[in-house]
Amino acid sequence: MRRVFRSSRGPMAGAMALLILAGPGLSGAGAQPQQAKDATPKAAHCPTLQRASDWYGDNAVQIQQAIDERGRCSWRGTEPRFRPYAVFDWDNTVIKNDISDQTVFWMLRHNKILQPPNRDWKKTSRYMTTAGAKALKAACGSLAAPGKPLPTGRSVTCADEILSVRKTAETTSGKAVFTGFDHREMEASYAWVAQILQGYRPAQVRAIASQARAAALKAPVGATQKIGSSRETAWIRYYPQVKDLISTLKKAGIEPYVVSASPKEFADVWGGAVGIDRKHTLGISQLTKRGKLTGHLRGCGGKADGSDAIMTYVDGKRCFINQDILGIKGPRALKPAPRLMRPVVAGGDATTDVSMLSDATGARVVLNRNKDELMCRAYDNADGRWVINPMFIEPLPKRAEPYPCASTAYTDRAGRPGPVLRPNGTVTPDQTDTVHS
Repeated sequence: MRRVFRSSRGPMAGAMALLILAGPGLSGAGAQPQQAKDATPKAAHCPTLQRASDWYGDNAVQIQQAIDERGRCSWRGTEPRFRPYAVFDWDNTVIKNDISDQTVFWMLRHNKILQPPNRDWKKTSRYMTTAGAKALKAACGSLAAPGKPLPTGRSVTCADEILSVRKTAETTSGKAVFTGFDHREMEASYAWVAQILQGYRPAQVRAIASQARAAALKAPVGATQKIGSSRETAWIRYYPQVKDLISTLKKAGIEPYVVSASPKEFADVWGGAVGIDRKHTLGISQLTKRGKLTGHLRGCGGKADGSDAIMTYVDGKRCFINQDILGIKGPRALKPAPRLMRPVVAGGDATTDVSMLSDATGARVVLNRNKDELMCRAYDNADGRWVINPMFIEPLPKRAEPYPCASTAYTDRAGRPGPVLRPNGTVTPDQTDTVHS
C-alpha cells in the first residue's frame, strides 16, 4: 500500500513515521481542530461538491470546509509535508446494502462454497464453538468431499445453516457459533465470510464477487431472492452523493481509501466505480499458500500473521489504516496516529467504524442506521466535527427511544455492554435521534 506521508525529499520510510510519533507537538492527545479562520480563503478553482443540495441541513457546508482547509486550495502552491487522505467504510456508506451479504447469497445460489478440510467446520474459524461446527457438519457434511463445492442451491438445510451463521452468528437452533474473540478488534462472523473462501485463489474470489455485483446492480430496488428457505435482499446501489464526495476529494488532492469489514477481494471489485483502485482498498486480508487463500488472516498491531486475532473492525480499522497506509508498525498502530497523519475526512455507518471516524480531523460523515455506540458519539459531537446524514436511499424514521449511551451502548473487548465514555473519561449522556427521514 502506498503511503500518503511525504516530505520535500520524497516518500518517508516506515522508520521515519515512528520517529515522528515520538516527536514533540504531534501527539493526538489534547490536539484541537484547525479553525476555519486559519484556512486559506476559498479560490474560484477549488473543487466543490456537485450534489451539495442532496445533503441534510448544512452538512455539505461542513464537509466542504474540511476539503478547503486541507485540500490543494490551502497548499499555497506547495504540496504539504503530509499528503491529506480520507477513509470510507464500504457497506451502507458508499453503497446501500452489503457486498458480503450479496456475495454469500450468490455463492449459496450457485454452489460456490467449498466443503472445509476433513469436513471440520472448526477449520474455518478458531473461534467456532463445538455447537456451531456440529450443526454445520450435520447440515452439510455428507454433501461433498473436502475442497469440493457444496450443493447449497438445492440443499435447503445446508444453505439455511450457513445463512444463519452469516446473519445471526447462531445455528438454526439458536446456539452461539463463535466465542473468545476481542470485540474491539474482531467480529468472528464477519471474518468467517472471508475464511470460508479458503481454497480459492484471490482472482477466483474476485470473479465470484464480480458476478454477484452484476446481479445486485441489475436487480430492481426492493427486489428479494430465495436463499434456502428464506427470502433475502437482492439489490445494491451506489450512493451518487458519496461518489461525488470521493470525486471532489480526489480533485482537491485528498487521497481516498476504502476500509471495509468485508473481504478485500469483494471490496476490490466494487471500488473501481467510484475511482478507488485495489491499492487504495483495505479489507479482511488472508494469507495465501501456493497461491490459494488459507483462511488465516494478516496481522496488525503486534498480532502475528495467521493468529486471526484482528481484522478491519473498530480498533482494527485504525490499526490497518496506520499500518498499511502510514507504515506504522507494531502495537503503536493500535493507537491514534499523530494528528497531522490522521485522515481529513472519514465516512461510516456502524460501530465497526467508530475508531476510524473518531481519528478524522476534518469531517466525520455518519450515515444514520441507528447503531448505538456510533450514534452516541456522533450526536454528542464534542468538537463539532461529526456530520450526521440520513441514508440517501430508504432512510430510517426517527428512533422512538433515546440511544442508551449512559448504560449499554458500548461493547467492551469481552462483548459486554457498558456506557460510552468520552475521551476525557466522562460518561456520554443518552442521545435523542434528531437526524432522520
